Amino acid sequence: MEWIDLLEDTTGRFAEVLATGDLTAPVPSCPGWTLADLGEHTRWVHAWAAHAVTDGNPDGDTPAPGPEREALLAGYRAAAAHLVDVLRRTSPDAPAWAFGPETRAGFWRRRQVHEVTVHLYDALGSQGRTGDWQPTPELGWNGVDEVATLFYPRQVRLGRSAPLPAPVRLSATDLDRSLVLEPDAAGEPVELAAPAIDLLLMLWGRVPATGPAAEVLAQAKVTS
Repeated sequence: MEWIDLLEDTTGRFAEVLATGDLTAPVPSCPGWTLADLGEHTRWVHAWAAHAVTDGNPDGDTPAPGPEREALLAGYRAAAAHLVDVLRRTSPDAPAWAFGPETRAGFWRRRQVHEVTVHLYDALGSQGRTGDWQPTPELGWNGVDEVATLFYPRQVRLGRSAPLPAPVRLSATDLDRSLVLEPDAAGEPVELAAPAIDLLLMLWGRVPATGPAAEVLAQAKVTS
């Protein structure tokens, strides 16, 4: 995938929601947050990720520019542009701090695309516009793979979650692809089948899963 182009496009769309939306509107998928809160969180994460690449550590912190639209929007756009610039001019093979096994700058290309893609859904949801969220099935499936290979194993490794009690096959009905979480678990295997972007939303807790797989997934904290 052309990660840098995707990042530039999706951060631009996120900025558009900040520029035009009601900043005081609650974000249904992020209880307790307004759109302004979500905008600041995503701005901070972009700046933090850029620091992880440029400075090689997770200690980056930046002060909030303020919740007023002009300051928040300018701060978000600046952080997004800086991140895109850092990643564009840094080889994906260059060393960087990362919380996954791949301690290279390329980690952040993929991770920040998925970060802002899911938060774009959240932002649009605050304005009643989730129908405008239309990532490609390929991007959705890549995000599912990221959860399966990075976030879920990390949750278990850090002791934030017990392993799933049964194998869960995630099947993208629009791509004819599947993978299995916890294939060696002792319980009866279950399947969660849906279009790729719906699977992504289910794994990130944005929409409820359905069927027997929902009961198994509910017993573990798959994402953080």
